[in-house]
Amino acid sequence: MRDALPGLTGGRRRVAELILADPLEAGRNSITWLAEQSGTQAATVTRLSTALGYSGFPALRAAVASESGRESQAGWESDIGPDLTPQDSPEQVMNVLAGHEFRALRNAMANVDLSLLSKAADAIASAKRVVIFGEWGDRPPADELSMRLMRIGVPVWSHEGSHTARVGASLMTKGDVALAVVRAGESEIASSFLKEAAAHHATTVIITGVPGGPLAADADLVLFTGTGGGRTWTEYFAGRASDDFLGGVLWILVAQRLKASFTLPS
Repeated sequence: MRDALPGLTGGRRRVAELILADPLEAGRNSITWLAEQSGTQAATVTRLSTALGYSGFPALRAAVASESGRESQAGWESDIGPDLTPQDSPEQVMNVLAGHEFRALRNAMANVDLSLLSKAADAIASAKRVVIFGEWGDRPPADELSMRLMRIGVPVWSHEGSHTARVGASLMTKGDVALAVVRAGESEIASSFLKEAAAHHATTVIITGVPGGPLAADADLVLFTGTGGGRTWTEYFAGRASDDFLGGVLWILVAQRLKASFTLPS
């Protein structure tokens, strides 16, 4: 229908445009509805159907509904993933997500390098300035870690975006810590941030789901969360659970090192 549209005129073009504008609605309505909505006659809808190679409107409507269903399902699976469907009950949704989170935490416990995590905690506890970078989906765990560190008296700044991250990194000196949360293991902005920080002799750290990604070359300490980047939301959800978990462990390790120098506010 899209291919035929440039050659259609008058009522048949209006019907085609109406169908293409909302295939789901067109696929579940009658020939009379289509004719009324497009300001034409039922016969015009029939002529469009036969011109496109169908025996009549019922055959065209069935094809439109079938194609729309496939596109909708493909869009769902590419975004949310195949582990959940639009028909799943709330209980099924909860069980699937809980299972993903449980596996993420189990992967973290099996894969997190505690010696590297301890080195990161040492560096943060002694730093005069800690700058954390994270954007888009990486922003929540970055903000959580920043908030927690500030709560125990760590001088911390949190940035997203190329300009502010570079400015923040340019203010660092030896002994400071630049930390980037990048689940996917690659980011040109994060790379520039870490390189700028390294040029000012700061310790560079990444929290990532892809320890062998391009960004690893820019970091002194690569903290692998145990869960890969993921292609769909459900996979990404699992990775985010491991990001939050690792950030929480790191915060507690820093708090242990600063226990004599801070008091939690009420």
